[in-house]
Amino acid sequence: MRIATYVQGGKRQVGLVSADGRQITAFKLPPDVAQRGAQALVEAFAGGDALPTLEATSVSLDSVKLAAPLPLPRRNLWCVGRNYHAHAKELQTSVFKDNDANPQAWPIVFTKAPETVIGPRDDVVLPGSAISEQIDYEAELTIVIGRGGKNISKADALKHIFGYTIVNDVTARDVQMRHQQWDMGKSFDTFCPMGPWIVTADELDGMATRVRCWVNGELRQDALTEDMIFDIPTLVETVSRGITLYPGDLIATGSPAGVGMGFKPPRYLKSGDVVRVEIEGLGSIENRFV
Repeated sequence: MRIATYVQGGKRQVGLVSADGRQITAFKLPPDVAQRGAQALVEAFAGGDALPTLEATSVSLDSVKLAAPLPLPRRNLWCVGRNYHAHAKELQTSVFKDNDANPQAWPIVFTKAPETVIGPRDDVVLPGSAISEQIDYEAELTIVIGRGGKNISKADALKHIFGYTIVNDVTARDVQMRHQQWDMGKSFDTFCPMGPWIVTADELDGMATRVRCWVNGELRQDALTEDMIFDIPTLVETVSRGITLYPGDLIATGSPAGVGMGFKPPRYLKSGDVVRVEIEGLGSIENRFV
């Protein structure tokens, strides 16, 4: 299934996208429940309940405005840094060269604030040069937790995944380094475009897909998820060690090589740039930086 959150006639709804990607059919949800996007469907799945019933008629997907599938995350997004072999290598000569963390030993985990989340076609707002002059992009496959739990084993991890979506883990690199931790530089408002929908885990193998990113039409990132240093079950196990995961929690799995910081000289984003992220089997998001 492809489950999308969208706005039609000023009203937020959650719907099922048709197999051909042309139509969407709304689930019958109270308006206050629909405000949280697909969260109610994820919780129904986690509880073993049937999904809400669908409306009798569909509308053209072109006639609605897609929103982030989980527009109001219940808490910070979990994110993984330097999780592709080539990406870790490209940053060895950057400001990260003196970082004591060994990316081969444990995943690097940080978070992004819920207020970062915007829709798959929304504008990303640059904070201004007085705050940051080094805005970067990071294309990432993102796990949507279904059934929650704590101390989840790798062997059981896939049972806890509802599906997958796309995020662009936008980063203010200078702020990231200035504070010597990553949350601040990752958590500016609008710094997490998400979408275009959630594809359920029965229809997408997150460990065997392709992640690509273009900036102004130029292909910058292109990798297979098989190149991850820590695979998806390992990430679920790691994040849940001593920490309870809940339905709707999000885990961004890391970005491939080709980020702006990795170029010599670095190629950071500026006003007017357009970043497109595409993951095979999932779709694409495209956002202008303003």
